[in-house]
Amino acid sequence: MTKNKDQKNAAAKGNAEPKISEVEQLNKDKLELTLHLQRLQAEFENFQKRNASDNVRFAKLANKELIKQLLPLLDNFQLGFQNKNSKEFIKGIELIYSNFYSILEENGLKKIDCKGKFDPYKHEVLLTEKSKQEPETILEELQSGFTLNGEVIRNAKVKVSK
Repeated sequence: MTKNKDQKNAAAKGNAEPKISEVEQLNKDKLELTLHLQRLQAEFENFQKRNASDNVRFAKLANKELIKQLLPLLDNFQLGFQNKNSKEFIKGIELIYSNFYSILEENGLKKIDCKGKFDPYKHEVLLTEKSKQEPETILEELQSGFTLNGEVIRNAKVKVSK
């Protein structure tokens, strides 16, 4: 009876060990998965490179459109310099300034309001002065600040009360 048990155990062990064809199949599957992973990694790296070049191309295109909008201002400056009559020249420069500012506003630029309380996210203190007003109240705007599409691109430089 022990002989039968030994034969059964040996048979059970034989089933537990993988056959050579199973090992070959597992190695083949492993190789296929490795190659697939390498292809995916290469495709992802190519995607990143394409994305970076697309971003550069988009930025150049955006700059191109803005410059095309600004070219009439350049023409107006040239005309203004040809007519240096003081009253006409000053009026021309004022018109160019308002045209230039409106183009910038159309492209998302907005001036930061400097009335009221000091905001460290929007204002930069250059000077302080004793005043009867509440502390940290803006007394004077020294240089305009701007936001572009809601993001501060230059803080307003201000004088505040102590």
